[in-house]
Amino acid sequence: MFGKLSSYSSAQTLGFFHLSPTVLDMQGLRRILTAFTLAVCLSSPGKAQQQCTNGFDLDRASGQCLDIDECRTIPEACRGDMVCVNQNGGYLCVPRTNPVYRSPYLSPYSNAYPPPPVPGPVPNYATATRPLICRFGFQLDENNQCADVDECASDSHQCNPTQICINTEGGYTCSCTEGYWLLEGQCLDIDECRYGYCQQLCANVPGSYSCTCNPGFTLNDDGRSCQDVNECTSENPCTQTCVNTYGSFLCRCEPGYELEADGVNCSDMDECSFSEFLCQHECVNGPGSYYCTCPSGYNLLDDSRSCQDINECEIRNFTCTSQQTCFNIPGEYKCLDPVRCEEPYLQINENRCMCPAENPGCRDQPFTILYRVMDMVSGRSVPSDIFQMQATTRYPGAYYIFQIKSGNEGREFYMRQTGPISATLVMTRPVKGPRTIELDLEMITVNTVINFRGSSVIRLRIFVSQYSF
Repeated sequence: MFGKLSSYSSAQTLGFFHLSPTVLDMQGLRRILTAFTLAVCLSSPGKAQQQCTNGFDLDRASGQCLDIDECRTIPEACRGDMVCVNQNGGYLCVPRTNPVYRSPYLSPYSNAYPPPPVPGPVPNYATATRPLICRFGFQLDENNQCADVDECASDSHQCNPTQICINTEGGYTCSCTEGYWLLEGQCLDIDECRYGYCQQLCANVPGSYSCTCNPGFTLNDDGRSCQDVNECTSENPCTQTCVNTYGSFLCRCEPGYELEADGVNCSDMDECSFSEFLCQHECVNGPGSYYCTCPSGYNLLDDSRSCQDINECEIRNFTCTSQQTCFNIPGEYKCLDPVRCEEPYLQINENRCMCPAENPGCRDQPFTILYRVMDMVSGRSVPSDIFQMQATTRYPGAYYIFQIKSGNEGREFYMRQTGPISATLVMTRPVKGPRTIELDLEMITVNTVINFRGSSVIRLRIFVSQYSF
């Protein structure tokens, strides 16, 4: 008789028997002692005496080799929670709760019924008659054949509730479902999110995971990667122009509009409020744009912002009489009456009057009065030289004094002498129009040689326009 110890693996073979790893633990396996021998009666030539193999005794009365019931004859053949099962020619130690092993000899009596006697003498192994014994994980079916025991279907496995049973030939294995891994006999959830299974957002759930995408993306058919959503083609949330970006979109406004705080709607931009220099005269705001206008008497130039004076006198678009003279000023025109000299002055030409020296009434009067007309835009920058005056004749021993005789009550002007016989009228304060200013510019001639003092006057009329252009 012999015994055999085996270590833990997916399937153990003890003698002729197969054990499943989930049926026997390591401690139980170490306790299993398997001994199996076949009784073979050997006859020696020339001798009438027969003998039996280990595990059998010769019954001298019948001359047969009978099995030895080791479970009865060997004290404590199996220890602990192991049960001794007698076999033909040997015995097995199996757990008390073992649901797999089924033997025709297993019974409550000392854990085994005595096996039927082995007929003898048996001349050799090939002719020995012995019962069919199935290895662990198999049992006899109705055809007296060894068939696999489906421990999973019969619920005779020892997998814990977190595991699943997978039947194998002669045994079974305990495994975990997808999304779990086996750790110390327990199936623990795999946190797939830790391993970057999802491109963007990952939510771990028991045994699985779920991928989602950030706003502006949609989940692809693979359930893991995300694709940008073109909001401009799908819904176009912008009131004007939509520009798709990766994961989002931008709203743009047409020229002349500005994006509101909500980032979606566009409102008209009042360009006229940004600067007073957009238009030379007046800025008119419109939907998405603006335009410039000019006052009456002006044309808008090609730059769409500047105004140019219309010379009504040149194009003969005036209402002056034939006796009057048309004088153009920025934005309008004036009809000037002919110069009329008052007593004691005599008219020399169309714009000059002279007071004869022999006339006693001319003693304290300017010798000549010259009439001049000029125009000037409103708000002209100062100081500004606006008119020049000089003597036409220079006499030996004479010098000249220039001054403003009348019309400068607001002190907007003064005379600056620029040479011995010349001076310039300077505007020192801005003058706003429309306004007409009349200045008498006097040139005094002093000659100490002949003890002479006389004067001449330029009567200057200045038309100040309403606008600064």
